[in-house]
Formats: sequence, structure tokens, C-alpha cells
Amino acid sequence: MKGTLLLSSAIFLLQGVCSCPEKCFCHTSSNSVDCSHQGLAEIPPNLPPETLTLLLQDNQIRQLPVFAFQSVPQLRTLNLSNNSLSNLAPEAFYGLQHLQVLNLTQNPLLSLESRLFHALPKLRELDLSSNNISHLPTSLGEFWENLTMFAVQGNQLQHLDRALLESMPRVKLLFLKDNNWKCNCHLLGLKLWLEKFIYEGGITDGIICGSPDTWKGKDLLTIPHELYQPCPHSSPDLASSSQDQHPGSEEVPKSSENHSLGQQDLLECEAKPKPRPASLRHAVATVVITGVVCGIVCLMMLTAAIYGCTYAAITAQCNGGPLSQTSDSGKKGGKELFDSSPA
Repeated sequence: MKGTLLLSSAIFLLQGVCSCPEKCFCHTSSNSVDCSHQGLAEIPPNLPPETLTLLLQDNQIRQLPVFAFQSVPQLRTLNLSNNSLSNLAPEAFYGLQHLQVLNLTQNPLLSLESRLFHALPKLRELDLSSNNISHLPTSLGEFWENLTMFAVQGNQLQHLDRALLESMPRVKLLFLKDNNWKCNCHLLGLKLWLEKFIYEGGITDGIICGSPDTWKGKDLLTIPHELYQPCPHSSPDLASSSQDQHPGSEEVPKSSENHSLGQQDLLECEAKPKPRPASLRHAVATVVITGVVCGIVCLMMLTAAIYGCTYAAITAQCNGGPLSQTSDSGKKGGKELFDSSPA
């Protein structure tokens, strides 16, 4: 009887340790846990520590606390798509040193902190599509040597820093469509990076400009980079130096001046169309007229040269006889004078 109780207690404890969380389906053969479509509002507790794949899509999870997945340190794939995530603690993914695939699509995320992904050195695929992200940090961590796919389509992005993409040296798939891309000078660096990325075999769905009106609806890669002017560099010492020079100046004119300068910088930052060249018809007409004029001038010079040579030849022919006779008579006269001179 006592042995039976001990055996029952051991079985109960074993079931407690290896049990699957409520409303989840655990597959021991693949070490995967499926908790999708269950109306969950938080990460379920008591996840099996050997879990490699955790599916939490199509729930109502609103936030991820610190160390939200510390019970599954071997996790490789995490799907959190189609939830209500708006707040992610910077340390939410700490402990996931082996995570390779992270899906955060279809959530109301507004922005991401750079510290959020510091703990994911093995990440290969990051999908942030269909959120409300308006900006991304310059870097999401150290160099992501293993990241091969990065997706941010369907957000509210206007700019994307080139340094962020340069931190992904092995990325091969890049999805950027359906954003509010502002095709001004701030996207010139991204454009140049994309051209190199495609040349080296990368695949992207491109960037369709949302503004300004000059380029709206056009692919960024089809706009010649010569049309972009360098972005003006802001000088932080400008305001302080002007204040030192005019200590008694009022605040309102200064702010209005700064506002006008800001608008001027913004206008200078916009892509400026290249001056349109003259039409081909006008260029051909100019060349033809110039050729005709040059031909006429050359003919006139040739005619003048022929006339001058002819005149010189006729003049020399007419004056040749008398000159020779005079020369001969001079010679004879000289000889006679020489002979008649006294010995």
C-alpha cells in the first residue's frame, strides 16, 4: 500500500513537471508548443524547458514583461503575430541566445528600442511587417552576422538609416514596401546601399515614394541619384553664437528665424529636378547653321588666297622682261667703265 502511494506521487510529480500549459498543445516529437487561437492575454506559464518552437499567434497578448521567455532557453522559433503587442520591455527577449526566427507581424507596435534585440545573436529572420512603426533605431544591436531576412513592409516608415542595414552583412531578403517613404536627400544613402545590395545578389521589393509629389508613386531605385542635393548639416553652435553676439535680442524673432531656416533646409533637402536639356531639333539646327557659316568663311578665305596668288603671278610675269634688261645693261655699262679706265 505504501509503495503504491509512493508510485502515484512520483507519477503525479512527473506529470506536473512534463505537463503542457492549459489551452496549449505540446508535440514532444518536435519539441513544439502550439498556443495559437486561444484568446491568451499573457505568455502561458509552465512551458516545457526543452521547447524549440513556440506558437502564440492570433491571441490578445498586449505586452511582454522582462525575461518573458526565461523558461524556454532553447527556443529557436517564436511566433507572436496578430496579437495586441504595443509595449515590449527592453529585456523581454533576454535569455533567448539560440532564437533564430522571430515573427512580430500584425501588432500595433509604434517603435522599437535598440536594447530589445541585444540578446538575440543567432537571429536569422526578423519580421516586423504590418505594424505602426514610424522609425527604427540606427542599430538594433551589434553586427547580426546570421540575419538573412529583414521585413518592415506595411508600417509608417519615412526614413531608414543606412547604418542599420550595414549591421546586417549577410542579409539576402529585404522587404520594404507599403511605407510612407519620403524620397528626399535623407534616402540617398539608402538608395546607394540598395543598388549595391541588388548588384551583389540581394532580393528586395523596392521602395515606392510616398512624397514629395515630384516622386510620389515612383520606385526609389529608378530616380537618378544626381537629382539629390547633399543634406545641409545643422550647426548646433549657430544658435548659441547668435545669442552671444546679440544678448539683448528677443526670443520671438529668433524662433521665427530658426523656423524659417528650418523650412529653408527642408526645401534644400528635397530632391531637385535636373535642368531639362534643349530639344534635339534645336541642337541639330544650331550645328547645321554653324557648319554652313564655317563653310562660307572657309570658301571666302580660299577665294582670297587664290586671287592673291593669281595677282602675284601676273604681276611677276609682267615685270620680268624690263627688269632683266635693265640688269644686263647695268652689267654692260659697268664693264665698259672698267675697260675704259686708265691702266
